[in-house]
Amino acid sequence: MHKHALLARLVESFKRKDKAFRVYDTHAGIGVYDLASEAALRTGEAKAGIDLFMASSARSHPLLAAYAGAVETVDSEAGHRAYPGSPMLIRRLLRPQDRLSAYELHPEDARALADTFAGDVQVKAIHLDGWLALGAHLPPKEKRGMVLIDPPFEEAGEFQRIVDHLQKAVRRWAGGTFAVWYPIKRKSDVGQFHEALSASLIPDILALDFLREDFGAEDRLVGSGLVVINPPYGFAGEARTIMEVLLPVLSRSSTAHCGINVLAAERI
Repeated sequence: MHKHALLARLVESFKRKDKAFRVYDTHAGIGVYDLASEAALRTGEAKAGIDLFMASSARSHPLLAAYAGAVETVDSEAGHRAYPGSPMLIRRLLRPQDRLSAYELHPEDARALADTFAGDVQVKAIHLDGWLALGAHLPPKEKRGMVLIDPPFEEAGEFQRIVDHLQKAVRRWAGGTFAVWYPIKRKSDVGQFHEALSASLIPDILALDFLREDFGAEDRLVGSGLVVINPPYGFAGEARTIMEVLLPVLSRSSTAHCGINVLAAERI
């Protein structure tokens, strides 16, 4: 939810101008998730997240209303309890002139993604490694837009891999906005990731961290982070407000907290 609420606000920011934009989703998944499935019921993530939000007054906040509306639309269209993955959330927020390129490497997920967007002229669902797309498909002809990078973090060295790919991608599209999600488990991992980004020579980087509880002795997920490179004007303040509104809804303990770190200043 932290990732998607901020993602929705980023997309909405591009709509301040009439000119078309493109969004790239490098690790798109299947598009829509069945909250009534056995897996979803077993994890209980919906009850601990989106259900709490949709039942709260936070859903009507001006900076969260577009996100809540997209979630409600997808849920009502599916005919069963459903939640939009990042590509469907983005799609629900696009205007007729805007476009989405969604990449998925896993064959079965890629087929599901293609089926989800079959016949949609505004979306390209592509069976391809999203990391390759950063080199082959940037910059877009629209010249405006953003890249969402949301890797599975299943392999060692994912944080450094992100930094390496970002350095190359930003060189190809210096005017683009890049948003990278990361899990918050160990404080040391997050600190090293932030330090690597600060040392990367990429300008204008924000790190938006949201912890439902403080770090503990166990290696478990305690929060969510989003790094944004070249954020739209005014986004930092909006992001802070969004996280502060979500915090009392999603917190698991009195140690829950959120914050914004400036990892690199704007280029002068």
